[in-house]
Amino acid sequence: MLTHHTLVDHLFDEGQLTRAVLSKPRGSDLPARIVVEPIELRGRTSYRFTTQLADRATHENLQLAAARERLESLLADYGQALFHSPEADWQVLGERVLRRPPTRPVATRRHDRRKRYLIEEGIPVPFLVELGVMTAAGQVRKSRYGKFRQVNRFLELVEDVVPSLPTGGTLRVVDFGCGKSYLTFGLHHLLTNIHGREVEIVGLDLKRDVIEACSALAERSGLAGLRFEIGEIGDFDARAEVDLVVSLHACDTATDDALAQAVRWRASVILAVPCCHKEAYGQIRSDQLAPLLRHGLARERFAALATDALRAQLLELAGYRTQLVEFVELEHTAKNVLIRAVRARAAGAEVQRAYDDLRDSLGLSPTLERLLRS
Repeated sequence: MLTHHTLVDHLFDEGQLTRAVLSKPRGSDLPARIVVEPIELRGRTSYRFTTQLADRATHENLQLAAARERLESLLADYGQALFHSPEADWQVLGERVLRRPPTRPVATRRHDRRKRYLIEEGIPVPFLVELGVMTAAGQVRKSRYGKFRQVNRFLELVEDVVPSLPTGGTLRVVDFGCGKSYLTFGLHHLLTNIHGREVEIVGLDLKRDVIEACSALAERSGLAGLRFEIGEIGDFDARAEVDLVVSLHACDTATDDALAQAVRWRASVILAVPCCHKEAYGQIRSDQLAPLLRHGLARERFAALATDALRAQLLELAGYRTQLVEFVELEHTAKNVLIRAVRARAAGAEVQRAYDDLRDSLGLSPTLERLLRS
């Protein structure tokens, strides 16, 4: 019978370990996650231990003997571990060791300064192959490289806030307006294959053909915990707490509906990429800004920035630490602002005054403010 001790010995002795992820800590004082990866350091194979703390990540490089000893000792502190090798993936649940088909057949052992994607080129990822982004050999198709970069950029933005998600149990995620679901499938890959988490992800969209296609792909790929449903934001019944809410390219005030619903659910993390901002475009008035607002293009872009800045302040007042970050390069799309919010302490009177002043100076009546007060 294969045990985690013999598995660790095999992976280190044969140089087969491409990655290990330890999760589900057995104590509240332990880091939420530890990742182990082989690297080349001074011409020798070493192992980098990345420890994810509440507010930062720390890194330590260990040579083989010390790495093996450290990993063995850590297994006693974590309820779940996922080991990757070219021959198989191995999931360790207590004393049980489960073998699965490999998802990382090639070990990357470089210690350089090149950008490393969470999904690497050259390693086939089933959903990207099915969606035509990758070939069966894992090469990114030239015409789809922009989509490959977009998926990775999104995953990087999610990766930064994974420590803010609950560390135990099943992660519950709702993706409003999932569309063709490139990013929904990417999110499932990140949380399950990279972080070793159990998930329940629901992709929600109004288009029946899109939902049917996504459901078929999820079933063909055997993606546990991922499903797609037809429906609107306001009609969706989560039936339990939701940890992460995603809303990408929801038009106009549909973004506000998604943000308000996420706040009602007290979601740990909210990620939203707003689309058109028709409400603010039609409302905005300012004598001082009249020379800017008379130009349609300038008015459109200013309305978008003002709307998202007000949304960020409202989320802070609702108890979130909020950032506006660039989603993808502006050359690919003008809709490139992502609102990223992590549950924290509600902002005080100073933020409220700043919000009121900006709103009133522009003559706006934001839908999100009304929804959060209802």
